Amino acid sequence: MEIIDIQKEIVEEFAGLGEWMERYNYLIDLGKSLPLIDQAYRNDEYLIRGCQSRVWLNADLREGKIYYTADSDAIITKGIASLMIRIFTGHTPDEILNTDLGFIEEIGLKEHLSPTRSNGLVSMINQMRYYAMAYKAKQQNL
Repeated sequence: MEIIDIQKEIVEEFAGLGEWMERYNYLIDLGKSLPLIDQAYRNDEYLIRGCQSRVWLNADLREGKIYYTADSDAIITKGIASLMIRIFTGHTPDEILNTDLGFIEEIGLKEHLSPTRSNGLVSMINQMRYYAMAYKAKQQNL
């Protein structure tokens, strides 16, 4: 599925939810359903800098596509990580790097996050794109 289509799905899902308390509960549910990250990646090397809570992120390149795994000690942040993984995982580095993440504004996520969580979201996106840049460079050097 194309990244734009995944974003549209997420916008539709959030449109079907009521007030922001219901949306936060949805994020919490997404966080609970996030597959566990391998314990080998739950260390400082994989920690995203700039997040208020602790967020670990790993990326693997398989057959030209990146697959992300993540975990967090904060359940809402874990839900946000789940959304970002849903959007980016299984896509090429170029697709990840060239994606406009308009869904964040459309669902009102950024305006309903605390400034520190909002900064954490930006840090998470930047780290995911950093992995994409690194894998793209690696592919070009092969």
